[in-house]
Amino acid sequence: MALIDIQVPDIGDFKDVAVIELLVKPGDSVKAEQSLITVESDKASMEIPSSHAGVVKAIKVNVGDKVNQGTVIVALEADG
Repeated sequence: MALIDIQVPDIGDFKDVAVIELLVKPGDSVKAEQSLITVESDKASMEIPSSHAGVVKAIKVNVGDKVNQGTVIVALEADG
């Protein structure tokens, strides 16, 4: 099993968006495209999905943190 860092994908013109909710915790099994965190800009809130299926090993952000494209949000032990 490979350890993969899940990053914030391209979310458009948004910079320094705030993490407002963590939707998973270490030990949780997630599917590809399952939402991991919710972020909020001054215009919208959006959920950030996982790019892979696997088991969450660590959450790399906290509620209140500011994230951008490329920010690592979760360490995932990927299936397969």
